[in-house]
Amino acid sequence: MTSTIIAILLLITFIGFIAFIMKGGNLMIGFFVMAILWSVIGLIPFDTAIQKVFAEPALNYGPTIIYIVFGSWFGQVLVDSGIAPSISAATNKVGKKRPFFAAILVVLVTSLIFVSAYGVGSVIAIGVILLPILLSVGLPRDLALSIFSLAIGAPMYLNVVLYNQMKAFFPKAHYAGTYLVFGICAMVVQLIVVLALILLNRKKINPANTEQNLAVIGANDDADEIQKVPAITYIIPVIPVAMNMIFKWDAIPGLTLGVLLAMLLTGKLTSNFKNSIKFLNDTIQTSISNIAGLIMFLMALTFFTGAASLNAARFKPIFEALLPHNTLILCLAIGILAPLALFRGPLHVWGAGAATAAVLPGTGLFSDAFMLPLMYTVTLMAVSTDITQSWNVWGLEYMKVDSKAFLKYGVPAMWLVTIINELLVYHFFG
Repeated sequence: MTSTIIAILLLITFIGFIAFIMKGGNLMIGFFVMAILWSVIGLIPFDTAIQKVFAEPALNYGPTIIYIVFGSWFGQVLVDSGIAPSISAATNKVGKKRPFFAAILVVLVTSLIFVSAYGVGSVIAIGVILLPILLSVGLPRDLALSIFSLAIGAPMYLNVVLYNQMKAFFPKAHYAGTYLVFGICAMVVQLIVVLALILLNRKKINPANTEQNLAVIGANDDADEIQKVPAITYIIPVIPVAMNMIFKWDAIPGLTLGVLLAMLLTGKLTSNFKNSIKFLNDTIQTSISNIAGLIMFLMALTFFTGAASLNAARFKPIFEALLPHNTLILCLAIGILAPLALFRGPLHVWGAGAATAAVLPGTGLFSDAFMLPLMYTVTLMAVSTDITQSWNVWGLEYMKVDSKAFLKYGVPAMWLVTIINELLVYHFFG
């Protein structure tokens, strides 16, 4: 009887937490409060709660925080060394003569950069270069913003910073081997759909509207004024992934090698010791300050995950009854229901789906290796096209685009991508 009452109370707070998130509540505070509530309601002994909810989960997550720090630092180096802006500006050379090809090139360049770069700061730094280029070749503002956001989302399957945020939910998954092959395939699927979106809307590309669109956002087609760097540096963004795939390197040495090569090839690692140290200090301070809030959010998440794991057995009968045991059916169901990830909904792990993702691993119904890509794929639908995603919010304001027009392009495209990629999840992990 007592166990039933506890399960009901946990479920009530679970639903309340989802409602709190859906109304825009602060996730960090929500996770922290839920960790306390589930420890109390679940009758977890005080000493056990201190150790298993608030100490061990945070300490065990420490190595993942290091990956996020190094990933953020690498992304900042790409921006501040001039590599990312130079790659972006290089696309402008073909834009005036071949608008359709220029739009495709911008998509590919954006994805190349965000294999490693991450965060709203990096998106803004690159967006103020690439978005005016898209407008300068004649794309309408809503289409330009949509393909730019979708192109950012595609390489997030391989982005070590975002992947390691997912590991807070599924700690036994590994960024290596089969996952990397899946990630590349999933990224290619999304890029193909983005390119198809451009092709289907190619008649809307009208260079005659260039000046008007640039005037609306208050921008100029000035990509040629950006300082150029050696063309060989354009391969730097993929070095960490390549080192992992070819030589089985861990992400930390791969990211460190990328930083050193970026500095060396762009002249930031010079005989002037003070300038080199200043560049290092500036990029480190900026990158860490950019993720300070994220780290504390992830700490709160690990607290809740610890409490959820101790109470997971109470939810196992519920999930066993609700979830399909056939992994193919589950993958198809998640793909079909993918729009539920929008607006921080129940399939978005950094939204209402966080509660579900935190509880599921503890039930033991599915492996972390399967659950991570299953939930990651549907979450990336929201990352790519949701109007609550931080950089999409910035993009809507910068480009003066109505949210309905943005969703009109992004949602159908990403719905198709998600269904296909969920089938890839089944193929590789199911």
